[in-house]
Amino acid sequence: MSVPHLSTRTRLSEVRYEIRGQLARRARELEAQGRTLIKLNIGNPGAFGFRAPEHLQRAITDGIAHSDPYTHQQGLPAAREAIAAFHHARGTPSASPDNVFIGNGVSELIDLSLRALLDPGDEVLLPSPDYPLWSAATILNDGQPLYYPCRPERGFLPDPDEIEALIQSRPRGKVRALVLINPNNPTGAVYPRALLERLVAIAARHGLLLMADEIYDGIVYDDGIFQPLAPLAGDVPCLSFGGLSKVHRACGWRVGWAVLSGDAATSRDLHHAMDLLAALRLCANVPGQLAIEHALQGAATIDALCAPGGRLHDTRRALIDCCAASAHLSLAAPDGAIYGFPGVVGAAAQGFDDHAFALQLLEEEDVLVVPGSGFNVPWRNHLRVTLLPQAEVLGEVFARIDRLLERRADAVSASQVSVADAMPCREVA
Repeated sequence: MSVPHLSTRTRLSEVRYEIRGQLARRARELEAQGRTLIKLNIGNPGAFGFRAPEHLQRAITDGIAHSDPYTHQQGLPAAREAIAAFHHARGTPSASPDNVFIGNGVSELIDLSLRALLDPGDEVLLPSPDYPLWSAATILNDGQPLYYPCRPERGFLPDPDEIEALIQSRPRGKVRALVLINPNNPTGAVYPRALLERLVAIAARHGLLLMADEIYDGIVYDDGIFQPLAPLAGDVPCLSFGGLSKVHRACGWRVGWAVLSGDAATSRDLHHAMDLLAALRLCANVPGQLAIEHALQGAATIDALCAPGGRLHDTRRALIDCCAASAHLSLAAPDGAIYGFPGVVGAAAQGFDDHAFALQLLEEEDVLVVPGSGFNVPWRNHLRVTLLPQAEVLGEVFARIDRLLERRADAVSASQVSVADAMPCREVA
């Protein structure tokens, strides 16, 4: 008996997640063959020897005996109180436990909040490059991404005038939300206050929900200053996302939160919708929530890692130095987060395809990176690397990258010489 083909959702064909996609699958095949790879595709601190702070680990072990029951769909009361106090201290309006939603990582809350907001065909303003989960969650909740460019020549910062023009080009009410990722993944850009104020004004004029992905809020370098969005938003509805995964190096605990601020009457329906969806999934992981209060009220253990002499600072310095020393790479130095987004320039960039190069780098040099086009940009000459390895490891990675780019540049130059030699000479009268 023949079994009919089992089809899947059509819109999945529009979703991409190169961070764990085709190249990562090929990497697993190579590792199964005995190859040793340097994998810089995922911002996963625990895979590079980082540990969650001991006082957070103790909070979970001390409270684990009381974590068996379901909790409230929005999260443990004490955890929500700690998150509300943290946001109140930095100026978030209406920062109360009732406006806090705890989820299984920020990823779940992004999906949940877009499901609460969007009707089929609604559009969401997303940065390009973006963290591709935002695009995927928009698409899978029947929305449509509307990308605003964050170009390398502007340090990967957006132009508010371009964003406003995009909104004005769409039917009134079609665009529902403006997403900001600050500090930015994949570029490391940190948004200045004046820029954020202009974006808030745009959201106010057009009745948009601000959605601020601030999961890297404590990771800034040198003169970088993180400015939270909610205090600037005032009465404009704003969802601020944070969690334990990056600043507190606890990715596997799957603990994230979203704080809804702004005028309560304006956002009442969104609050009810998110509460309903949170109830349908019962509750978030309870043991991980036990660490939230201690994380937000304890020492800022990330600071030493980001300061001069700290591990993240040293690896960022290595990235900057490697790109500066290369004839084939350009870099807008990351001011925050745990990534670099270098671009290929010069002869090596001619006909460059980031995915093909990333595959070649994996096959020939045992290094796994993410092609820049996987972050929803129209150009194909960038790569994303994480800053989590030791500085000397990153230096070795870029020596291998430069070796491939040098061969590529030489081949391009040789091809141009061959074409020039093959051109017929014109006789001189």
